[in-house]
Amino acid sequence: MKLVKLIANLGYGSRKDVQWMFRAGRITDAGGGVLYADDKVEHANIRLDGEPLDPPAGMVLMLHKPLGVTCSRKDGGRVVYDLLPPRYRMRDPALSTVGRLDRDTSGLLLITDDGALLHRIISPRSHVPKVYEVTLANDLRGDEAAAFASGTLMLESETTPLLPAELDVLEPRKARLTLHEGRYHQVRRMFAAVGNHVEALHRVSVGGLGLGELPAGEWRMLGEGDVASIFGGG
Repeated sequence: MKLVKLIANLGYGSRKDVQWMFRAGRITDAGGGVLYADDKVEHANIRLDGEPLDPPAGMVLMLHKPLGVTCSRKDGGRVVYDLLPPRYRMRDPALSTVGRLDRDTSGLLLITDDGALLHRIISPRSHVPKVYEVTLANDLRGDEAAAFASGTLMLESETTPLLPAELDVLEPRKARLTLHEGRYHQVRRMFAAVGNHVEALHRVSVGGLGLGELPAGEWRMLGEGDVASIFGGG
């Protein structure tokens, strides 16, 4: 791939913008030597204003999604892409969220431009568990864990029962729920099915990857080991 297209695809500007960067001498190699648009250089050896380029296609991010932010690209309020560097919106291929967390749900959200990886994570065949911490409006009765684990629980307006899920009670109104599938507003609808209401919902892990101490609104780049841990490796 030509350097102009490579750098434009990373979101640093249009091809015309990048051509001007070359003319201004802003694009160099790691040693500070000025590069030209037709040079052949390894991605890792390219610098823009002295800084390494963002990773090529295949980038994976973990974001601690705060409350009040949506996963949509088009929304009247704040969206998760507002929490990333502005140039990330211009990447080609585009970044997408791996599944969604609604506006009133916080926690671990994966974002990637790797379509194959995205579909692998969300595919039911991958059996990637997702763990949520739930705060409820009413005390747990004590029979919810059995209902969720039964494999027979039906959600309103659906005709296929849920896969078994694990519920760990933390406090009378707090619990940790592990899901092995992803249906629309599943956690909230599960507790509604047993006569309760979710007041707060927070996702703490996807597969073997945990949110850790990452502050709300912050993100970090994932390495190969992090990605492997999603599927139980690493």
